[in-house]
This record gives sequence, C-alpha cells and structure tokens, in this order.
Amino acid sequence: MGEKKISLSEQTARRWLGERGIAVQDIAELVMYLQQRYHNNLQMEDCIKNVERVLSKREVQNAILTGIQLDMLAEKKMLEEPLQSIVEADEGLYGVDEILAFSIVNVYGSIGFTNYGFIDKQKPGILKDLNDKSSGKCHTFLDDIVGAIAAAASSRLAHRAENTE
Repeated sequence: MGEKKISLSEQTARRWLGERGIAVQDIAELVMYLQQRYHNNLQMEDCIKNVERVLSKREVQNAILTGIQLDMLAEKKMLEEPLQSIVEADEGLYGVDEILAFSIVNVYGSIGFTNYGFIDKQKPGILKDLNDKSSGKCHTFLDDIVGAIAAAASSRLAHRAENTE
C-alpha cells in the first residue's frame, strides 16, 4: 500500500503547530492524561496514532489554520479594535475560541465535549504553557485547539476500544 499524500492544508496545519511549539507528542500526552485510567495497558503509540488520525481530518486542519492565523494577527496587532484587545487579552466572555474548538471535538461525538471540558479546566501539560501570558505570544485560539485535538483523539480511542470489547 502506497504512502498517503498529505494535502497542503494538512502540511500547513502541522507546520504551524510546530512553529507554535506544539508537537504531536505533546498532544498525545494529553490523550494519555485523559484516557489512561480507562484503558489498561494504554501505550503512548496508541495516543500518537489517534492524534495523527485527528490531524488528518480536513475540519480539524481548517480550525487549526483559522485559529493560529488569528493568534498570529493578534500578536502583530493587525486585528481591528475591539477584537484586537479581546483576542490579545483572551477575555473570559469571548467564546469564539471555544466554538472553533467545538468544530474539532464534534468530529468524534459527544464524549469529545466532556473530554474537552475536563481538559480545558485542568490545563495539564502543554496547555499550562499555552495559557502562560508572560511568553508574549498570543495563544487565545491555540490552547483550545490543542485541547480539542486531544479530546477528539481521546474520543476516537474510546470509540475504538468500545468496538473491540
């Protein structure tokens, strides 16, 4: 079987994640955090494989590209007010970043919403770093996107495990 051709959209989404300091391994660690208590003998390779599958979805790539672009524009102060200040400050009542994350979570069903809500409140691993405002980087969208990818991969893993039991 031949190697899968990766679309420009997927290539760019993966490159931008990397440029923003996010590795597949970082997201897989979040999947492990979410799922290890439910799956005996869960291996990191399983978590990575599920993250990879989530990243291969066009809806996910679109959310990554949109969110990261908005974060980058905010860093460059290229958004119009009042949006510039709202995104830059990651205001609590600004829910568009979560809505974009829901488009990722929704790909794998309702269990993704509970996984996402849990991880968004806990902020483990890379999510803690992304929420640190002292870096000078704007991650208003990226933190929710990364959490949503982990939640979706966790949901995918849970669905696959359920089908094998």
